[in-house]
This record gives sequence, C-alpha cells and structure tokens, in this order.
Amino acid sequence: MPSSPESGGAPLDGVRVVDLSRVLAGPYATMLLADLGADVVKVERPGEGDETRSWGPPHAGGEAAYFLAVNRGKRSVAVDLKHPEGLALALELSAAADVVIENFRPGAAARLGLDAAAIHARNSRVVYCSITGFGRREPHDRPGYDFIVQAESGLMAITGEPDAPPTKIGVALVDVLTGLNAAVAILAALRRRDLGGTGERIEISLLDSALAALVNVAQNALVMGEEPPRYGNAHASIVPYQPFAASDGWIAVAAANDSLFARLCEALARPELATDKRFATNAARVLHRDALLPLLEETFATRPADDWVATLDAAGVPVGKIRGVLDALRTAAPATVRVNHPAAGELELVAPPLSFESSAPPAPAPPPLLGQHTREVLAELGVDDARLAALEEAGVVATAET
Repeated sequence: MPSSPESGGAPLDGVRVVDLSRVLAGPYATMLLADLGADVVKVERPGEGDETRSWGPPHAGGEAAYFLAVNRGKRSVAVDLKHPEGLALALELSAAADVVIENFRPGAAARLGLDAAAIHARNSRVVYCSITGFGRREPHDRPGYDFIVQAESGLMAITGEPDAPPTKIGVALVDVLTGLNAAVAILAALRRRDLGGTGERIEISLLDSALAALVNVAQNALVMGEEPPRYGNAHASIVPYQPFAASDGWIAVAAANDSLFARLCEALARPELATDKRFATNAARVLHRDALLPLLEETFATRPADDWVATLDAAGVPVGKIRGVLDALRTAAPATVRVNHPAAGELELVAPPLSFESSAPPAPAPPPLLGQHTREVLAELGVDDARLAALEEAGVVATAET
C-alpha cells in the first residue's frame, strides 16, 4: 500500500507499475509515476529494447539521448513476449502489479494474452491503461504517431505562418500530453480503487488528447462554424501577444488586457497609443492589428532585448526573452539533475517537474541499461539463478552487467 502523507514518503511509495509501452507517450506517463515514487518495471525486448534506444545521435555512453529523456527512475527487464515462457513471466509480473500500461497496436495485447481481461482474471485490482492512436474509432488497428495525429487533429493546420505550409510543433507534444492524461487517469483509478473499488481499464488516445488540447481554438471553430486561420506567432483574440524583434534578439510580449496595454505604452514612451480609439480596447486592437503592430515593432527595434525585458518587467508587463533550449535550461537553473549512469558516468538530465512541500521528491535514478534489472525483478517473482540461466541461454530473457 502507498505510504500516508504523514509518513514523509513519496506519494506513490509501494505502488508497482509494469510498463509494457515504448517510445514516448507511455514512457512519459510511467516516468512521471516513477518521479512520484512508484516502482516502475519497464519490460523490453531482448537485444533491441525500446525503439528510442536506437534513435540517435546524440548518444551518451552509447545510450540515445531520446531514451534517456523519458526513462529515468525505472528498472529494465528484458523479456521476449513472443516466447511462451517470456509471456508467462510478463503475465505473472503484470498480475502482481498495481498498474499496467501498454501501447501495443490495437488488438496485439489480446493476441499475446496480456490484455486487461487476462490481467483482471488473475487480479481484479490492477489499473490497466492502454494508449492508442485513435481510440475506438475505425479502423481499430490504425497505428498512432505524434506527427500523424498533429496532422489529423487540426494542430498542424493552426501552426505556422499564415502564408506558409502547415507546421508541426517542435517537440512531440501530443505524445507528452497523452502521457500526462494517462498519468492523471491512472492516479484517479488508483484513488477509487484504494477507497474500496476494484481495478479499471483506461484507454487514452493521442487523437483525443490533441483535440482536447486545442481548447479555445476548437471552441472558436465550433462557435464560428468555420476553420480557424493560422496566426503564426500572433494570437487570434489578443493583441499584442507575440514576439517582437529587439536590436539584438527577440522578446515575447503578452499584453493580455487593456490595463497591461496601457502599461506597455507607458514603458515604450508611447502613451498616445493607449488612448487612440483604434487601440483603446482589446477588441479594437484585434481589428486594427495591422496598424498597431508596425508602430510597436519600430519602437522595440531601438533597444537590446535585455533592456526591454528589464523595462517591461519593472512596468508589470508580461515579457520574456526568446531563448534557445540550452540557454533556457541554464537560465532556469536549477532545472536539471545529475545522476550516475552505469554507461555514461555522470549524466545531466532535465529535473522532474513535480515537488511537494511535505516531503522531498526521491532522487531520480538514472535511465536503465537494457535488461539491467532482469535478474533482480525475476528474483522477486521467485526465479532462481538456475532457471534464470536457462531462460537466458534460451534467449527468453537477457541481463546486463553493470
């Protein structure tokens, strides 16, 4: 059972998660659960492992940066699910868990005998989460990839400059959002179970996650009954709310109401803009953005970005310097943690995004080598050294020495 808040332990101490997922959405969800203290056992294919282990360069100690990004805090067990003995081990491991998460192609888990029905027949308290591309829509076996779902959901259609082609977001954000949704749903199911219920079967799809993430843009489309246009870095309903070029770089300005716009005009030494009828209200600014924006652009180009950030900050106007990723990580310090990885040595990772006032989060463990914990986890199932050696000899499991 999880520890109580009064105990000072991590929120999910005592919760075991069997992670049958690969690539990003599922592993992101289970990494968040590991950050919260869950024991996450990642089941991978011997010899290959999660596809992201080969998605490089770059690498650190032979490990792909992509894999390292979403697998901290887990234990890796290398088991061949296509072998009857390997499947039996995975079924035993899953039936003894609190949570099982998978993102096999629809129907594959049932064909293997690792679907929710098979697990619940042995333990009705397991929370079983399936991540799919398109949910229960036809065709059921359609594979899900973030890039394809960005296209199908309308996300690409609203991203990019108005006169340029549709553009994908610079990170696989649909996968990340799906992982967040999966983690939230799993926590809710665990809560209900621990209050006296049973397990649950959850399905989270990339398409549903992407559509829900469209929020106001989706609602605008429903209200207007037409496709929303692309605005590039501008905002459909707020002006000014976009980047501006300073003399040496770029800043982002978010004057999201009339009071903030008035403060912005004072800080720019252009107070007359706030009283101009074309710009006095946000609705007017939206209608007359083509007249207003060149005036703001002309002013912002006269001073360096850091000067404008300091000036607007002092005036209470939301502003930020547009940074590269590495610059952002260094500026936001502490935003990373260092772990001792068995192959890469000292390794810097992005820090977990969660913290609790009542207790320090557990120090994250490094992402595992393929099969690093096979011996350890199978021993917990009662597999002795002789049987492990036989399974390894037959290629059913694989271990990694550290």
